Amino acid sequence: MLTDNSYSRKALFLIFSISLFNYIDRQVLYAVFPLIKKDLFLTDTQLGFLASSFMIVYMCFAPLVGYFGDRYKRPVIIGLSAVFWSIATLFTGMIRTYPQMIAARSAVGVGEAGYGTVSPSYLAEWFPISSRARVLSLYALAIPVGSAIGYLLGGALGQYFGWRAAFYIVAVPGIILGLLAMFFRETDEKKARSAERIKLSRYKSLFKNRAYLLISISQAIGTFSVGGLAAWMPSYFVRNFDLSVAQAGFYFGVVTVLAGIAGNLSGGWLADWLRKRTKRAYFIVGYLSFFLSMPFGVFAVLSGSLHMALIMIFLAEFFIFIHSGPYHAAIVEIVPVNMRSMAFAVNIFILHAFGDAVSPTIIGMVSDASGLAFAIFLAALFLFFGGVTSIFAGYYYKKDFHPEIQ
Repeated sequence: MLTDNSYSRKALFLIFSISLFNYIDRQVLYAVFPLIKKDLFLTDTQLGFLASSFMIVYMCFAPLVGYFGDRYKRPVIIGLSAVFWSIATLFTGMIRTYPQMIAARSAVGVGEAGYGTVSPSYLAEWFPISSRARVLSLYALAIPVGSAIGYLLGGALGQYFGWRAAFYIVAVPGIILGLLAMFFRETDEKKARSAERIKLSRYKSLFKNRAYLLISISQAIGTFSVGGLAAWMPSYFVRNFDLSVAQAGFYFGVVTVLAGIAGNLSGGWLADWLRKRTKRAYFIVGYLSFFLSMPFGVFAVLSGSLHMALIMIFLAEFFIFIHSGPYHAAIVEIVPVNMRSMAFAVNIFILHAFGDAVSPTIIGMVSDASGLAFAIFLAALFLFFGGVTSIFAGYYYKKDFHPEIQ
């Protein structure tokens, strides 16, 4: 780990900025779902599969990139990935048919897989363990902030200029940031990884790391519910409260960014503070995150008032976001330095394969059969099981890594 505080802050700013446009590029699609549905004559199931196709490609490419991320200069991988997905986003606005849309969104998944697998470990290695939960919570802030901007831009641009304009505009910053990233340097720990590069067969040890697997499963449960809500809540507001696309994107975007900022910062601070008192701090914050978010997600759908629904969604998102930074920090702690890129790659595969790679399509199918409100209600209930797996993750962390804990 490097101790150059100035360069550490520059690395944090760069990684956060790229991650911000990572999520802007993802979420702008959801904001313009109603416009794409009308323009291309799609069903809800087909709309849901647009999100799922991105995630399927994203999770499948992640392990491949993770293997090379443990061997080659990560800033170059990050930069090339950002440029690639931004160009794919640009092409998304040019499509004319549904198969072309699937191909474009799949290409975005290829690029974002390269970034997502190597950036958390690259960033974490610039900071000491005492502040990693806070740093990685700041990194995770890009999820709600980028998502909110994606909803706001997508809704506004789609409403006034057409949905294609939204993709053209959000693609440009990612290209610029990607080119900049290629000139950043590696951390000192790169030397350690270069001295002892792990054979591919050794990565099977990740599947024997019970705490790591349970963290990934917990995140998958959270991603299933949150990914489904992210895809469908703007449409839910349009259909149930007669809002325009721009209004739905604005309301959900504001709620998401406020809840995300408050939740991520609170989770990082709480985990680092609690870490001084117990090594299981990351996991305590984790199961509280799931158990507290679930009832508010359920109440959001049961509410017949727009204002009450927004309040409940805010509280649900606030609590679910608090586990992001602590669980990233936990993975960095329990995985050897020369396996971290692959660890995050496998983590990405698990949390998306069983999470938001399937949830938008499943929710779309349930919506076609029983209504969108019922589909979102079930997705919110599912968060309960993330709390259960988080408890087991903390148990095996203690048993396998710190048996001295009473």
